[in-house]
Amino acid sequence: MRFARVLVVGAGQMGGGIAQVMAASGRRVLLHDAAPGAVERGLGVMRKSIERLAAKGAGLDPEEVLGRVEPVDDFAPADLMVEAVVEDAEVKRDIFERADRVLPAEAVLASNTSSIPIASLAAATGRPERVVGMHFFNPVPVMALVEVVRTPETADETVREIVELAHELGKTPAEANDFPGFVSNRILMPYVNEAAWALHDGVAEPEAIDTIAKLGFNHPMGPLALADLIGLDTCVAIMEVLRDGLGDERYEPCPLLRDHVAAGRLGRKSGRGFYEYS
Repeated sequence: MRFARVLVVGAGQMGGGIAQVMAASGRRVLLHDAAPGAVERGLGVMRKSIERLAAKGAGLDPEEVLGRVEPVDDFAPADLMVEAVVEDAEVKRDIFERADRVLPAEAVLASNTSSIPIASLAAATGRPERVVGMHFFNPVPVMALVEVVRTPETADETVREIVELAHELGKTPAEANDFPGFVSNRILMPYVNEAAWALHDGVAEPEAIDTIAKLGFNHPMGPLALADLIGLDTCVAIMEVLRDGLGDERYEPCPLLRDHVAAGRLGRKSGRGFYEYS
């Protein structure tokens, strides 16, 4: 099995989901997070997720899957690293620099970043040909898409291996070239931002905005509810990457988004965003 041993850095919403699907595919997962208690919380969320999927007939044994996940205090050798930490370029570059020192030369270093150029992360390593974007979508165990992002230096073999891995995880890979926001968030974030502007300008209330989007565009979730799921701080960070990377002020985050983030209203993860959550 290629990538039989996977280091996942970040045990939050995305990292925990990535660790889960890797372990469910039969791979050994090393799960690392620098935040105290983050791995333990991630494992608890994983257990509940696997139990829900098992109850729906997914054929997963929670003990068996979780038995393949090993918490680690630091980076350790693996065939593949998938980074899934906060959307901060400096933090991510530091992780790639550290991983480059620890993982064997043939290992692939992948980022789950949703907007930061992969080339900027590859530049922190001595193996740019083995660096690739592997952008999963939330919730990872349910969403089928993996956006596979290549830089001009990413080797064809690296892309091929990651595409094959995505298929083995039961996902559908789609390849994109390395631009700020890639394909997904270059399209999605202006949509979310315009919905925030519609609320900011008093065009309609959140429920009406989301209902119009869901029923009018046949989307499963409205843009404001989706922003709450993604995290409003993450939405702002992605918009800033798009604005700065593409040099276009139309990607400037709506003031209402910034106000929510400044007040700690980050969406589902904080219990309140555009909506309130118990």
